[in-house]
Amino acid sequence: MELIVQYAPLLLALVAAGIAAGLAAGLFGIGGGAIIVPVLYFLFEGMGYGETAMHVAVSTSLATIILTSIRSVMAHNSHGAVDWSIIRGWAPWIVVGALLGMAASGYLSNRGLLAIFGSLAFLLAAQLYFGRPTWRLADDMPRGFPRAGLGTAVGALSALMGIGGGTFGVSLMTLCGRPIHRAVATAAGWGVAIGLPGALAAIFVGWGVDGRPPFSLGNVNLAAFALISTFTVTMAPIGAKLAHKLDAAKLKRWFAILLAVVAARMLWKALGL
Repeated sequence: MELIVQYAPLLLALVAAGIAAGLAAGLFGIGGGAIIVPVLYFLFEGMGYGETAMHVAVSTSLATIILTSIRSVMAHNSHGAVDWSIIRGWAPWIVVGALLGMAASGYLSNRGLLAIFGSLAFLLAAQLYFGRPTWRLADDMPRGFPRAGLGTAVGALSALMGIGGGTFGVSLMTLCGRPIHRAVATAAGWGVAIGLPGALAAIFVGWGVDGRPPFSLGNVNLAAFALISTFTVTMAPIGAKLAHKLDAAKLKRWFAILLAVVAARMLWKALGL
């Protein structure tokens, strides 16, 4: 009972993060990691695990993305919106990228990961706010070497940020002629290709590292994984239903503003200020 009281604020914060991340994953297709990583980082840092906080936050977020992605893509598939040919063609390269990204994270400092997350989050916030579904760079998704290169890049950057494939995938697909709802639905399926190999690699990379929060397996915190996964899996289908009913574009702009504020805060921490 004393342990529950002691960690009650942490548990409530993890529940709130899971609810928000699940809704975001289903509604925007951006991947709940954009919410989970900052929340976990600030929680673990506040608990005194500043040296490993970002590594554990990123790795744990990747683990939670596995179940969220499966639940979200199944919900979108019930609307007939998932393009499985894109998932099959891109998944192998995304897996390669995720493994490379997580391997690289083992050589980065806490500040290095903060700087990467903050910088890319700013770019994502700008795209979310200013981007338009009508923008086009091509009429179809790339194939051959361009697909291999872009798929590997998506996997690596997503793994380094602890986010699902939807964050980069939705932008890529809409720029290549896919309707926004179909892009959101299909990109949700890339999360498994990022989260599963990324989380397994994170366990290996963090094995035996000192100064990690309690209940951590490698760099994956099992307590945070269990609580957040429970609520993201529950809320992702609700977010997917809302995506087909609400003005997601307006809500996305508000989320972009929030993401920009979080990115600024994390860059501030990366600079040691």
